[in-house]
Amino acid sequence: MILASKSPRRQELLKYITDDFKVMSAEVDEALPEGITPSEAVLYLSKIKALPFKDSGETVIGADTVVSADGVILGKPTDEMDAEKMLTFLSGREHSVFTGVTVINGKKEESFYCETKVKFFELSESDIKNYLNTGEYKDKAGAYGIQGYGSLMVEKIDGDYFNVVGLPISRLNRILSGF
Repeated sequence: MILASKSPRRQELLKYITDDFKVMSAEVDEALPEGITPSEAVLYLSKIKALPFKDSGETVIGADTVVSADGVILGKPTDEMDAEKMLTFLSGREHSVFTGVTVINGKKEESFYCETKVKFFELSESDIKNYLNTGEYKDKAGAYGIQGYGSLMVEKIDGDYFNVVGLPISRLNRILSGF
């Protein structure tokens, strides 16, 4: 099995299903087509991450996560200032975390996405600065990790917690049983 993702969080989560996988990733253009919805975006991105390994003879898992609020899709921040803008934007509001997963083995292919609603507390400037100082925002959709210090900003969630971490493992486990 191949996990087509460099995310250490996805690697950790996939170990709940199996230890028998290798991590491989290809450089792909993650620019999104104009007007794409968050659910379409994660399905598109998960597929383009898995496709380079389609002919490997192994089951390939591609995944991608985005955060969305008010029709705005937030990926990973480019720098600390971008992360600060994202966290300020998410402060006090509910947003959705979407993770798309594509599983491919030869000609068989199945994709799905999962959506989890997350509501942040109202965040003060100090709350945001303290979080940014942890460095945890780097390489995280929406500039936060719910499994770490980011949990201190979360008022409530509705849906799959592991989806917010980056891989809806329960649903993935069921999909993999058909491969």
